[in-house]
Amino acid sequence: MSDFSPGQRWISDGEAELGLGTILSCDQRSVTVLFGASQETRTYSSRQAPLTRVAFDSGDRIQSSDGWQLLVEDSKEVDGLIVYIGEDAQGQLRELPEAKLADTMQFDQARDRLLTGQVDRNDWFDLRFRTLHHFNRIEQNPALGMSGPRIDLIPHQLYIADEVSRRHAPRVLLADEVGLGKTIEAGLILHRLLLTGRAERALILVPPSLTHQWLVELLRRFALDVTLLDEQQSLAQAESNPFESGQLVLASQDWLFANPHRQAQAEACSWDLLIVDEAHHLDWSAERVGPGYACVDRLASTVPGVLLLTATPEQMGLESHFARLRLLDPDRYHSLERFRDEEQHYVEVARAIDALERLPAGDGSDGENRGRVAAVIEEPDSLALLATLTNPESDAHQQESARNQLRDQLLDRHGTGRVMFRNSRRHVGGFPERRLHLATLAPPSPYRRAFRKLERDEDYLDELLIETGLDHPDVLIYPDAMYRALTEDPLNAEPWWQFDNRVTWLMERLSDDGEHGFAGDKVLVIAHGRETAEELAEALRVLGGIHAPVFHEGLSLVERDRAAADFADEEEGSQLLVCSEIGSEGRNFQFCRHLVMFDLPQHPDLLEQRIGRLDRIGQRHAIEIHVPLFEGSPAERLLRWYRDGMDAFLAPHGVGNELFDAFGDALSEALLDDEALEEVIAETRMLFLSRLAERDAGRNRLLELNACRPARAEAVASAIRELDDDAALPRYLDQAMDVFGVDSQELGNGLLHLQPGQHMLDGLPGLAKGEEGFTATLSRSRALARDDVQRLSWEHPLLREMMGRIIDGTMGNTALSLLKHPAIPAGRLMVELVFRTHCPAPRQLHVNRFLPPTAVRVLLDESGAVLTDKVSFTGLSKNLQKVKKAMARDLIRSRHDQLRGLLAQGESEAERELPSIIEAAQTRMRSELDSDLARLEALARLNPAVREEELDAMRRERRALDTSIDGARLRLDAVRVIVTVDQDSR
Repeated sequence: MSDFSPGQRWISDGEAELGLGTILSCDQRSVTVLFGASQETRTYSSRQAPLTRVAFDSGDRIQSSDGWQLLVEDSKEVDGLIVYIGEDAQGQLRELPEAKLADTMQFDQARDRLLTGQVDRNDWFDLRFRTLHHFNRIEQNPALGMSGPRIDLIPHQLYIADEVSRRHAPRVLLADEVGLGKTIEAGLILHRLLLTGRAERALILVPPSLTHQWLVELLRRFALDVTLLDEQQSLAQAESNPFESGQLVLASQDWLFANPHRQAQAEACSWDLLIVDEAHHLDWSAERVGPGYACVDRLASTVPGVLLLTATPEQMGLESHFARLRLLDPDRYHSLERFRDEEQHYVEVARAIDALERLPAGDGSDGENRGRVAAVIEEPDSLALLATLTNPESDAHQQESARNQLRDQLLDRHGTGRVMFRNSRRHVGGFPERRLHLATLAPPSPYRRAFRKLERDEDYLDELLIETGLDHPDVLIYPDAMYRALTEDPLNAEPWWQFDNRVTWLMERLSDDGEHGFAGDKVLVIAHGRETAEELAEALRVLGGIHAPVFHEGLSLVERDRAAADFADEEEGSQLLVCSEIGSEGRNFQFCRHLVMFDLPQHPDLLEQRIGRLDRIGQRHAIEIHVPLFEGSPAERLLRWYRDGMDAFLAPHGVGNELFDAFGDALSEALLDDEALEEVIAETRMLFLSRLAERDAGRNRLLELNACRPARAEAVASAIRELDDDAALPRYLDQAMDVFGVDSQELGNGLLHLQPGQHMLDGLPGLAKGEEGFTATLSRSRALARDDVQRLSWEHPLLREMMGRIIDGTMGNTALSLLKHPAIPAGRLMVELVFRTHCPAPRQLHVNRFLPPTAVRVLLDESGAVLTDKVSFTGLSKNLQKVKKAMARDLIRSRHDQLRGLLAQGESEAERELPSIIEAAQTRMRSELDSDLARLEALARLNPAVREEELDAMRRERRALDTSIDGARLRLDAVRVIVTVDQDSR
């Protein structure tokens, strides 16, 4: 019966949780199996299929797909298929073909391995039982998926990741300001969705300059192995779809958006999650849709979950911001005009929340604030909460609870946080001071002549635009570009950096150890154009012998990463890095505190992006911003507009794009006219203050309140800390490494070096045989301080692999031991049975959060007496001794019939525990999902941001979980036979 035939029933040796499989098709090369209970299909090589044929013996009880049971008495084979013969529950003789077996049946490997004399080591059995115990509690921990990543426990990041990853197919815009950790939030969401089974495949699209940064971050922080796909990799898979080459695929936006063929291949794949970084670059307007936006739009229409990341959601205007939201929910965001109208409603809700905070508890006399709250609520439950808050007969606890619940309801039902999360630095707090240092320099003669002529001759600007081919106002604010463009013979002309005293100023500061010097410090230098950056680095080398790596768009990804790594090296790296504008987007240089703006960008958002490379969460120093300027130049006037018109150097404010749209043209005209400039600055200042007031009153105020709810964030952080401090982890790790053959060496200071042992089992992550292994720590703080040290947690791939291999395989599911005890006569037999719950369900249901594999231990002596409560697992294990396998097989053979009887009795004893386990799991599930569903249904009545498909998915999930949990069964997971011996036996 070793040949495959359609209709036969087999189980997976490595994935027993899939349930009973049916052979769909087979040929000389492959065999395809359908696992109906878990809705999974697998294809294996016919020669090396990790499958075991299911064949039941006389006395076994089996179940049909129609629900009736059969006590097997005999069997026969018909066309390669087994037909079982026996009696049903009514005592009638019936036949049951194997194709009609229930998909939820499990082949009891422990029982059959034991009865055929296959026994494992005692320490393997012990580890299996402890693995089940720890896996059970870890899977139910609310921090599952959040505790493993190498991150600081920052409240707003934890809140957003927890809130979004709990949703069915989340579709959100992560729009935290620069430096607040959007990449970490996206990584946390992805990590948790993968760990809980809610996602298996993800496509991550990022700007080309950030592909390697994402690759490294996902591996270093989240231990996620990502496939980086480009054209070279795609061509190497010419006969297949390259997007099928990995579960997690990372690709450059520029590469994909420019290639319709690759887009079609990406769209042909099945994805669970789409992540798009720097989403504000997706070009859309009512008149024209850019290729990047169109590509993401098509993908988003088929991919269930979508995360869009941007620090500047309104950089391209409200219309472009609307386009981003339209990608997430086209039904909800179908009208731009309606979207504009909704903005006005947010002001009323924000005022109501502020009024709620001011409303005295137990005092109904404050009619003004009470009226503002009542004006935006009409639901009975909200009105009842308001009445409780203002009722003098309510106690303080009731009043405070009512206030908190009412605040949450206002944010949920009327806010914007369902689709967009935006934290600001002002709201998060803890950011460093920014200090602006201006260096006003006399312009060199080539620049001075041009500046004077521009101010005297109105026509000279037009001549310059024609002669240089530069845009306005580039020709005014980038004098080196103007000089370069006007040079008729570039090879023989004096280069601009020979006379540009900004270069001299920079070299002097690099060696200056005074108050404003850079001596001994890292310095990031940003210039607008690639040519300026390249030539500035050349100037530093020629004039000062200073090596400065360059980072610009013309470099390959490897070259960019090499330049960034050189700059980041504390001991032997370069003191400064010279970047073009591209260096101000996406990269994290928070180890540096000096930023030199060699010139100024034209757009306020680009200015903020430059500063944001250093001013990030975790920065421990004040940000020193240095700007060298030529006295009386257009660039000096531009700086005055930034500084005096909108406080652009002090802190991010998020309204720069609107100010630029309103005054950009007037500003360009005023760069040569001080009088006109003062007028532009005054008008800009007025609109700036007005917009800040509106922002604080309306949608952004709601976003800030909703983007981090401190109590919820602290609950998540507390659950993570509980797992961090779990005393069982180091004990389990030591035992598991000993069983799997991993050598561990203490390095001191909480560090361990793990390496493959001489007899290590194959396939452990990071520990391939012949390799050196890796250094690790259990401490979160030590892992954060050292990039070369991995952090071991319950979620680390090494732990997950070892636990998964034990739970899903046969390792340690049988054992035989000797027990020496003066009170027990020699030759007596005991069996220790470990049953576990089996609940086949689609992986995306994540049934383990309510009913993970749960162990039920039963200890019987040979007379059938139940000793479970009298003898603990630990107490028994430490007194057991190993026995040679040959002797074990003889003992089992001699007690075969007795063991069958004890196995049957043990099953009956364990079955008594099952109803209470199922009831507890149902209670947990209903308690969580019913309240979540009720909340979401209440939201949907008032807040259109709740999608109907999200409600339907939650209802389907609730029904499916109810059915799956109710259908849970116990199966024998492991059995240990214990034989007593004389005290002097060896």
